[in-house]
Formats: sequence, C-alpha cells, structure tokens
Amino acid sequence: MRGNLYKESFNLKESQCTIVSDRHEAIATAKESIKRNYQELELYVRANPKFLYTLTPIPAPDKPLVAKMMAEASQKTDVGPMAAVAGAIADLAVQDMLKTGCGVAVVENGGEIMAISNQTVDVAVAAGEEPLSKRFGFRLTEFPIAIATSSGMFSHAFSFGDAEVATVFCKNASLADAAATAVGNLVKGDDAQAGIEVGIGKALSIEGVEGVLVIYKGQVGTAGKIPQMIKVEP
Repeated sequence: MRGNLYKESFNLKESQCTIVSDRHEAIATAKESIKRNYQELELYVRANPKFLYTLTPIPAPDKPLVAKMMAEASQKTDVGPMAAVAGAIADLAVQDMLKTGCGVAVVENGGEIMAISNQTVDVAVAAGEEPLSKRFGFRLTEFPIAIATSSGMFSHAFSFGDAEVATVFCKNASLADAAATAVGNLVKGDDAQAGIEVGIGKALSIEGVEGVLVIYKGQVGTAGKIPQMIKVEP
C-alpha cells in the first residue's frame, strides 16, 4: 500500500480485525460499525437460534441488515448463513467508512477482506501452518474487491473438506465468505487434482464469484479473474 495510510488492529470477542484507511475518522467509524453489527446479530440470533446452527440456507429476514446479507449469501452458495458472518461484517464496515469521505477503506475480519481503495493494496494469504502461509498474496488494483479463504486444515471456521486453501474473489465479502466455505467443503479425497477441480467447478457455478484459488495436497488450481500474485516476505 502506498501513500499516508493508517492501520489499526481491533479485537471484539472472537473476532480479530485489521482496518486500513487514509483517514483516522474512517477507522473509528469502522470499529463502531463492527461493534454495532455484531450486537444486532447477537440479538437476532438469540430470538432466532436456528440461524446460528443451521448448515443449510434459511429465509432472509428484513432486518437486521447483517443477518439479511448473510442469509442472502447462504442462499446463493447453499451453505448456512453463519458461513458469511465475517464477510458481512466487513462489507458493512467498509460501507460505513466510505461515508466519511475516505479514499481507502480496507477491513480484514478473521482473514476475510473487503477493500475499496484509490491506491494499490497488497494482501497476504494465511494458511495456518502450511509452508505457503503468508508467503504469497495478491496485489489489488481494481475495486471493489473481496477475498475470503476457507481451510479444512486451520482456522476456527467449520469445513467439511480438507483443502489447505480455498480462496474466492468477489465484489462483496459476504458472498466471498460463504462461497469460500462452499468450495472448501467439496475439496477432499485421495486424488488432489480431482478434488481441486470439484472445488473450482463449485466456485464458478456461484453467481457473483469472479475468481478462485484452491491449494490441496500441495497442488494449486485457479480459475476466473484473480489479482496479480505476489511474494510476501516472512
């Protein structure tokens, strides 16, 4: 990233976020947005516990907006709505940041990234203890862009699959988050190439997915539109 940018880490319960902007005000706004939307979701889930536990799509409520976005993403990807929680929170935070007039609005929430920027943004891909973890990433030059990663080998997120990395690129993080889970769920089996092809096929079948990267058993598969890959110094 270039220019005079501010970067701040922000933790809220189990969520670990990184916020980047060219304006301090936007970072403060993002933190308030994250707090507010998590609180609204918690209240909604208390009254609608199925929303928290289901692993299949559920009808979208009219409000709160965060739950609506999550449910809509789950319907497009055929996974439970909680698969989109980190991405939806990031989407809403970036939307609120832009209202401050900032030129750079980047929110990373638990590895899911939403970015709108008037300058280049470099991001690293985390893959737990895998050898490639945080050794490569992407140079983002076209916005808006969202990047979400699912893994059967690391992270707190639930996955039925065994992929080291299933990374999806979209224009919004709620869809990317749910889609990465859907793709990761299908990457399994002894034949690495076959597992990768199934995952890529799923990604390309989801409306709104622009690109996909899958790493499984040390092999790599890509499809669609993917930003420039870059080496990240450890």
